[in-house]
Amino acid sequence: MKFEKFHLSEDLLRNLNDNGLFRTTDIQYKAIPSILKGEDVLAIAQTGTGKTAAFAIPIINMIHSDKSSKRSTGIRCLVLVPTRELAQQIGEVFNRFAKHTKAKAFALFGGVEQDAQIRKLQDGIDILISTPGRMFDLISQGFVNISQIETLVLDEADHMLDLGFIEDIESVKRKLTRRHQTLFFSATINPEIKKLAFSQVRSNAIRIQISPEDPVSKNISHFVMFVEMDDKRFFLAEYLRQHPEGKFIIFVRTRVRAERVAKAMARAEIETLTIHGEKDQLDRADVMKAFRDGKCKVMIATDVSARGVDIPDVTHVINYDLPEKPENYVHRIGRTGRGFNKGIAVSFCATEEKPLLEDIEALLTKKIEVIKVSKQDYQIIANQPEEGLDLEDLIASAEEFEKSKRRKKKK
Repeated sequence: MKFEKFHLSEDLLRNLNDNGLFRTTDIQYKAIPSILKGEDVLAIAQTGTGKTAAFAIPIINMIHSDKSSKRSTGIRCLVLVPTRELAQQIGEVFNRFAKHTKAKAFALFGGVEQDAQIRKLQDGIDILISTPGRMFDLISQGFVNISQIETLVLDEADHMLDLGFIEDIESVKRKLTRRHQTLFFSATINPEIKKLAFSQVRSNAIRIQISPEDPVSKNISHFVMFVEMDDKRFFLAEYLRQHPEGKFIIFVRTRVRAERVAKAMARAEIETLTIHGEKDQLDRADVMKAFRDGKCKVMIATDVSARGVDIPDVTHVINYDLPEKPENYVHRIGRTGRGFNKGIAVSFCATEEKPLLEDIEALLTKKIEVIKVSKQDYQIIANQPEEGLDLEDLIASAEEFEKSKRRKKKK
């Protein structure tokens, strides 16, 4: 369906056309009319199906239509998100769609200096996209006032509720003095989290669920490969060599694993970037920009980057480590195959990770197709010598050699 059917403003339609949006996706087709009517909405849809646009478009249209000038009289819409990267991304989407309209949007997040953010807030905005931590900091300092909020959006709602943000959400709702609209958007939701979500919306809320029988987009071909833990780095290096034109996100469990895998790839002369929660915000922003711009085509990430982040043209996702929460499998592999693009996801499963694979397949209600590796190929790949040692390895080797000499002298 064309966006013109929703009777949106001409300025907004022009922005959508400029951004290559001409026809709605399923979630947009079902959600936009209800949001324009002011109804509460709980929407579940696969990753990469245009959920952000599904709430951004009607919100911008409502604010633009109500205002007589670009001057802001207070924050009218609050979009809460779990991560800084997601706040930045959604802020960019709102600003692209709000160009030429009277709606003004701003993304607020921690890890950077407050002064510039405070000046932007003081200039006046209509739509605030924020992580809870920085928002509550600035509320307590008197720089953010959410009492005039008319629409509250929770993006990646299940993740926010699962992380224990329910108290923050309830605190926000207590500060909303006006009758307001509540919108929940997510790719997955379990029964327990669904109860919490329902407790935050009106009883007559519109419930939308797209393709609930398969949470993985049909644009993604996903497979599992049985590889022992100590052999994964060799298989990863080989896979990257075989796909030199690809753009990869490699998911690992921890920041330590991320840096170790990066060093292993460096020894194999493969350039990578790493992103995880221990990097400061400026470093994370630089990594995301370099990866988006294609300056480096392999990014190793923890789950901080799994949720909602939309990076253009990611061709492959590799689960170097299987996620401990099965829902994160859906979010991770959803970084590829977005919009109308096709994508490939491959998971490396070691013997000790088979219970995690079983949990993922239970969530998907089907088996994941196996890439079989012959014993001969496995031995060839797994027994490759690594190209030299880095400085830390050389120091560790020297220290171990000296300890060995001292032990021999004592004997």
